[in-house]
Amino acid sequence: MKNLKNESVYERICRTRKNGRPTTIDYVNALIDGFIEFHGDRYYADDHAIIGGIGYLSGTPVTVIGIEKGRNLQERLDRKFGSPLPEGYRKALRLLKQAEKFNRPAILFVDTQGANCGKEAEERGIGEAIARNLYEMSALKTPLISIVIGEGGSGGALALAVADRVWMLENAYYSVITPESCASILFKDPSRANEAAEHLRLTAHDLYSFGVIEKIIEEPDDFTKEDERALFMQKLKHDLEKEVHKLKKLSAEDLLAARYEKYRKIGRYEQYSSQIPKENERRLFKFFKK
Repeated sequence: MKNLKNESVYERICRTRKNGRPTTIDYVNALIDGFIEFHGDRYYADDHAIIGGIGYLSGTPVTVIGIEKGRNLQERLDRKFGSPLPEGYRKALRLLKQAEKFNRPAILFVDTQGANCGKEAEERGIGEAIARNLYEMSALKTPLISIVIGEGGSGGALALAVADRVWMLENAYYSVITPESCASILFKDPSRANEAAEHLRLTAHDLYSFGVIEKIIEEPDDFTKEDERALFMQKLKHDLEKEVHKLKKLSAEDLLAARYEKYRKIGRYEQYSSQIPKENERRLFKFFKK
């Protein structure tokens, strides 16, 4: 994208929320042949916020799972605006286990502000469902590629992103919290989301520099233009083909060893507290002292 340097971090985040950006369904339709959707977690129900199934990536059988926000108001209500319930994450895990059984690589698409935090989600164990996915995905003996296509919010995103390769679109973000919520907590003022976004270091370029992700995917200037979108999807499909082919060459032991090393390296910390206002340092200190 040409004008990326002229936009603030928060302006780029707002791009990910605009109508017209491809959702998981658009990626599946463009990249996967013969897709068959599966439903239900075999425990409680089917969560429409997560779609999943099987298909072919240029002839290679793959499992595809993704968080779907919907493209109009009715779809968004049905899919809870892309905030999955526990049964959604359990459905995803069921399909991932199936992928492991049949030695199919899995491609995952992440686009959520966070997991559902309503009463029903808590009653059915949203915390356990997310934790179970983190635990199980770390040891799955099949290649996993996760792509953050828009918003990557907190554990709701991480539950589909413990993968061998994590890629991000250049305007996507991946963070423990949204800028608005962060500003509400730290500054007691959600209107300072722009300021919070700068401190969170949540952009694709930040996360690439930290070693959290392996690839930044360049976006077209305008996703609503069919020719630009088609070219973007064509290049992404080619990149996925190459990466799947590369990962399939690894033995299960080598795949797990590399995944383990990848996550052991994450977390190097460089202090930059001088950039944080003193009043917020004091507020954080009091909070954690409690």
